[in-house]
Amino acid sequence: MDKLRCIEVFIEVAQGLSFSGAAQRLGMAKGNVTKHVNWLEHHLGVQLLMRTTKSVSLTESGLALLENGRDLLERVENVEAAARRCAKEPKGMLRVGTPPSFGAFHLVPVITAFAAAHPDIQVVLYLDDGRTDLVAEGLDMSVRIAPALKDTSQMAHRLAVAPQVLVATRGYLKRRGRPAGVADLAEHDCMVHALKAPTNTWTFQDPQGKPCSVRVGGTIRANFGEPLRHAALLGHGISMHPTYMVADDIRHGRLEIVLPAYRPTGLDIYAVFPSRRNLPLRVRTFLDFLKEWFKRPDWTGIGPA
Repeated sequence: MDKLRCIEVFIEVAQGLSFSGAAQRLGMAKGNVTKHVNWLEHHLGVQLLMRTTKSVSLTESGLALLENGRDLLERVENVEAAARRCAKEPKGMLRVGTPPSFGAFHLVPVITAFAAAHPDIQVVLYLDDGRTDLVAEGLDMSVRIAPALKDTSQMAHRLAVAPQVLVATRGYLKRRGRPAGVADLAEHDCMVHALKAPTNTWTFQDPQGKPCSVRVGGTIRANFGEPLRHAALLGHGISMHPTYMVADDIRHGRLEIVLPAYRPTGLDIYAVFPSRRNLPLRVRTFLDFLKEWFKRPDWTGIGPA
């Protein structure tokens, strides 16, 4: 039986010292009231009520339970009310995983705007290179950027496609020559993202919209984009990045677009959740905010100002 329900039934009996009166107030059969009290006594291993054919009285244990049971039921009611309020009002801590570069360049502005709109939600960012176990790390959600998701056990919502671009410094291109086509990249020092291009293959659409690819190589690889961007800024070679990551460098002339007529394959941006049916309201609220944010034409860094 439900222990709290049994305590509630006992308190009704104890307050009026009557099984019949408790049954009437609770809308239960008298025999069912008796079963609840008997179960509670058996569970606790003590007698709570003294019964005779004419009267009911409390034992010392019954009196102690009556005094403390009222407080217990009131606390439970307050907890339930708080839980219902949380279901109606988004609040609490939101743990979000993010790739490092995307978090720094793009997600932080989203979160500051979200925090201003929802001050009762505290957002905590965690580094996630795409291999983090959301359940083990206690994450409510994570942003994943990849050509395709590998873990099919997780729930995912595609937010947008991040366009990519090839970049290098003017100094590198002057020193090594500017490639005229995708095949020329095989002769250049190309710095590869190990997670996004594990086989060192870069794929594109050519000026006619047809797919093409080239296997590249270089002296530097990394499993996140920022060191590759930094190496490109130092003039070491050619690297491929989402536009939001290098738009400012291009705008200020620190990097130049390589092969602008060829469009690198974009990366899907997903919001990923642990496999569970009901997302907390704070998570659903943040997801809705993200979806609206990605509808903005300037989120990639190359849209209108």
